[in-house]
Amino acid sequence: MTKQPARAPISIHWFRQDLRLSDNPALLAAAEAGRLIPVYILDDENAEEWKMGGACRWWLHRSLSSLNDSLQGKLLLFQGNAEKILPAFAEKAGASTVTWNRCYEPWRIQRDKKIKATLTSGGIDVISKNGTLLWEPWEVLKSDGTPYRVFTPFYRKGCLNRPSPRKPLKAPSKIGFAEAKDMKGQLTLSDMGLDPSHWSIKKSPDWVPGETGAQDALTQFLDNGINGYKDGRNFPAAENCSHLSPHLHFGEISPHQVWYALAFREHLLEGDEDPDHFRMELAWREFSYSLLYHNPELPKKNLQDKFDLFPWRKDEDALRAWQQGKTGIPFVDAGMRELWQTGSMHNRVRMVTASFLVKNLMIDWREGERWFWDCLIDADLANNSASWQWVAGSGADAAPYFRIFNPATQGVRFDPKGDYTRQYLPELAALPDKWLFNPWDAPADVLKEANVVLGETYPHPIDDLKSSRRRALDAFSELKDG
Repeated sequence: MTKQPARAPISIHWFRQDLRLSDNPALLAAAEAGRLIPVYILDDENAEEWKMGGACRWWLHRSLSSLNDSLQGKLLLFQGNAEKILPAFAEKAGASTVTWNRCYEPWRIQRDKKIKATLTSGGIDVISKNGTLLWEPWEVLKSDGTPYRVFTPFYRKGCLNRPSPRKPLKAPSKIGFAEAKDMKGQLTLSDMGLDPSHWSIKKSPDWVPGETGAQDALTQFLDNGINGYKDGRNFPAAENCSHLSPHLHFGEISPHQVWYALAFREHLLEGDEDPDHFRMELAWREFSYSLLYHNPELPKKNLQDKFDLFPWRKDEDALRAWQQGKTGIPFVDAGMRELWQTGSMHNRVRMVTASFLVKNLMIDWREGERWFWDCLIDADLANNSASWQWVAGSGADAAPYFRIFNPATQGVRFDPKGDYTRQYLPELAALPDKWLFNPWDAPADVLKEANVVLGETYPHPIDDLKSSRRRALDAFSELKDG
């Protein structure tokens, strides 16, 4: 990276969910437009209730540090209302161009339109690019021009019938930085308070935020995880998950880079089922963004209006037990403890824990969505909202009302040796596999031998799986009939 002549125009690139140098189309445009000032603004004011949760802030702290190193320490950090900060900064810096990659959350769309209008009225060029999705939400539509509400036709007819995603772009070969010293409101990373001390995930050695960590995770997955992915991804103790979701959420890697890295390796794989299934998972991310773009109330409002009448239960004790991994249902508790300890949860277990909350406990899906929002390092408004509505049955292409995961049988099927469950429930580690997922049925001598005392060392179940399932089925049936 070299310094451009002082007379060159000044351009600002506003980093948001694109914390990388490679395959960053808006950054490339800024580098070509003149001397660069890279900026990041933590805008909790416009985000309001959708400001980042604690786990995401933990990740962001480390990702910004990595990005700043890649930018030779030139990244400027601000915190506050971007509608005020960015135009004022651009004017003071004498910028002729401001670039950013588009975001698709409703609050960001509204804010960005206002910022663009302010900048352009002041004679500053604004360039926005797509650095986040394989296909723009307004491009993938049905033949009648309406958005898809079912995944399979969205992907097979909508996405795959469009031109292939663009190929990844290289990082700028040269970046000339403009000096921007003593700018009002500029912060250091430590000033931003992004590293909450109560998050135990800060001790986890498994996560490496940043562009290099993202590329390493992709390589590790393609080397070791993609073979057997279609089936192996359902087993939380297996090594078939990509672990790319937080990297994709923060834009440390682009879906285009993942798509084409897989294509490059595909000829070395055994058959095409595994890569096809992984591409479908990338497409589910696209589908969630499409749902959010076309249904801005997705995070709050049932997509199926009939669910507005559903008789959700208010049970603070049960909600707290679920949050803390103390429900007395081992496979659920293992998942909830994984979430708190690592900032993540295996996808199969996410479905099981969510199903238990909204169906067995009949607690409003929005309660679960808010908890995941604070605890997940990959908390993404589109994915989180669409996934919770899918499990609840209230969303587009949702699981049918009668699909209620039995966490005991799910544990037996997808954690057959109990490795995952024992990792997060050490108090049950000595239980034989036969009783690990239903300790309430275990004979007294088996519990004693394993040093398990129900109600003391491990909770009794907070609800009976069979009767709570029946209760949920009755409620959903009445809703359907009504």
